[in-house]
Amino acid sequence: MIRENRKKNNLTQEELAEKVGISWRQLQRLEIDEENTTVKTLKKIVRALSISDDEILEYLKK
Repeated sequence: MIRENRKKNNLTQEELAEKVGISWRQLQRLEIDEENTTVKTLKKIVRALSISDDEILEYLKK
């Protein structure tokens, strides 16, 4: 979900990580579901990518 939305927004991992305040390596691990994150960081990512509530709920159902 994160990778797809990041690409839709034409952002590199480095650009999104900078916007959110995390390392690009941490973002990379989040994109491949290798690492969990805090709700606070997830909220920042969702805001930065303008991900809809519906899309988040669909993702969480999986």
